[in-house]
Amino acid sequence: MPGQGQTEEPKEPMNVDDYVKFVEEFIEKMGIKEIDLIGHSNGGRIIIKLMNNKLNFKVNKIVLIGSAGLIYKKSFKVKSKIRLYKICKTIAGKGIIHKISPKLIDKVNGYFGSEDYKNSTPVMRKTMSLLVNTDLKDELKNINAPTLLIWGENDTATPISGARIMEKEIPDAGLVEVKGCSHYVFIEAAAYVNRVIKTFIG
Repeated sequence: MPGQGQTEEPKEPMNVDDYVKFVEEFIEKMGIKEIDLIGHSNGGRIIIKLMNNKLNFKVNKIVLIGSAGLIYKKSFKVKSKIRLYKICKTIAGKGIIHKISPKLIDKVNGYFGSEDYKNSTPVMRKTMSLLVNTDLKDELKNINAPTLLIWGENDTATPISGARIMEKEIPDAGLVEVKGCSHYVFIEAAAYVNRVIKTFIG
């Protein structure tokens, strides 16, 4: 994906529709007519959105691993942190303070952001912001391919409660919950996850 791994960053921030367009164009350029899709975290978010488009290829089966795509109710602690961040950002971006220390606002963003956010460039920070604030719950019902959900029971990035919502909303979906694993269940229980996927895809 643009901005991930060794792939060059986009010139402008990308939202989920931009990533979907990128994936569609790639599949079509490769001449693929039938495909199985596997997505972890943001990859899952892109697949969910993709399946709401009119496609020029057939998607046979889908595997979503700790998929993003839902917005969760924030705890009091998280709400307080967001409120403090907004106050600090407003102060850092105003008048004399911004003139004296124009880079202060970047420090504020870095302090309050996740590790991924802190280590990202401005264009990718904006991209992350656009992605995480996209709620695709209403689009789950339009996924028309058999879907396997694989989740770590201790996933804090995309909680197991989201997996249960997806299992309920996607017409043909089943959930495999992996005990003792986190958001990176495909690494922590690699052999098991691979067997489950192989059995599902056939």
